[in-house]
Amino acid sequence: MESTNPPQLVQTGPEWFEAGLAYRYQMPSGPGPYPTAVLIHGRMGNEDVMWVFRKTVPRPWLVVAPRAPLADHDLFSWLIQSPSEWPDLVTFKPAVDALARFLHALPRLYNADPDRIYLMGFSQGAATAFALALTRPGLVRGVAGLVGFAPDAVADEVAGRLDGLPVFMAVGSEDETIPSARSQHAAGLLRHAGADLEYHEYPTGHKLTADGIKDLRHWFNQRV
Repeated sequence: MESTNPPQLVQTGPEWFEAGLAYRYQMPSGPGPYPTAVLIHGRMGNEDVMWVFRKTVPRPWLVVAPRAPLADHDLFSWLIQSPSEWPDLVTFKPAVDALARFLHALPRLYNADPDRIYLMGFSQGAATAFALALTRPGLVRGVAGLVGFAPDAVADEVAGRLDGLPVFMAVGSEDETIPSARSQHAAGLLRHAGADLEYHEYPTGHKLTADGIKDLRHWFNQRV
């Protein structure tokens, strides 16, 4: 059933203060607690750019898109990063702390089901989602990483942290922003950490194709 509730922006007030980040959300119809998709934008983005992927999330789900905390060229990033830099898990800690605080606020604010919170991240947002899953085991039930990368980490130090966690990866074989070697590195690290990884490569650049949208929707529908 299509939700009749329009998306709402929160960037002031007690809800913003509790969550710690500005965000846009859309409440589902029907009773909760709600399975929840948290849409995490990439470098130099905002809470609106991920809404194009709203159509991949099952209904009725709660959908929330936080705004990254760092101002970056009049937009927002999870960390300030040069194009050739691949940060490690330690570097992602402030972003992970901010995102974890945000996730912990959702059950009280919007009746999100704490046992059914899924992350969907794009590019740097995917790396932030992977960093949270690797350093806060059990906080989320699955991660979809779209044309992203994984933070650098010693594989043996993260072994088992994602034991059985469903993970979807979509990468572009012609992506110049996230080279193929970084995508393969991410896939290997996630598998070593124990993720139940579904890996897709598409003949495209730094974006998701129509086939990628279809595969992502199917992955989410399997979570129902």
